Amino acid sequence: MVREATKADAFALAELAIKMWSDHTISGLQSDFLDIICSDNAVCFIKYVDHKEVGFAQCQLRNDYVEGTDTSPVGYLEGIFVEKEYRHKGYAKELLSKCEQWAKEKHCSEFASDCEIDNDISLAFHLSMGFEEANRIICFRKDI
Repeated sequence: MVREATKADAFALAELAIKMWSDHTISGLQSDFLDIICSDNAVCFIKYVDHKEVGFAQCQLRNDYVEGTDTSPVGYLEGIFVEKEYRHKGYAKELLSKCEQWAKEKHCSEFASDCEIDNDISLAFHLSMGFEEANRIICFRKDI
C-alpha cells in the first residue's frame, strides 16, 4: 500500500530519509517533512509492506526554470528511497507513479528529477522509469 504522508508520519519519513541523506539529522529531516506535509505545493508518499514503512517519495512543484522543461510549474521528484531488502519489487515505480499523479492533479504536464553525477543506481532507475537525461553539470564552490 502507498499513501500520502500526514504530520504523524514525519518521524517515520525522517528515519527512512536519513539512510539516503546521511549528512542531515533525523530531527532536522523531521522538521523539514512537517513543513513539506503542510505545504500545498509539496507532498510525500509512504510505501508500506505488512504495515511497515519500507520506502518514501517526496515531490513538489517547481515554478523556477527546471533544466530541460518548457512549462511551469513542473512536478519535481526531490527524493525517493526504498529499503535495500525491498528493492526490485516495483515499489519505487509505485511511489513515483503517485508523485506523477499528484503533479498532474496540480496541472503539471512535465515531471523532472535529478541525481548526483556519480549515482549510477539513481541514473539507472530514472532511465528505466522513462526519464530522459536533460543535461549533466558539475557545480563548483569556493570559500572567499
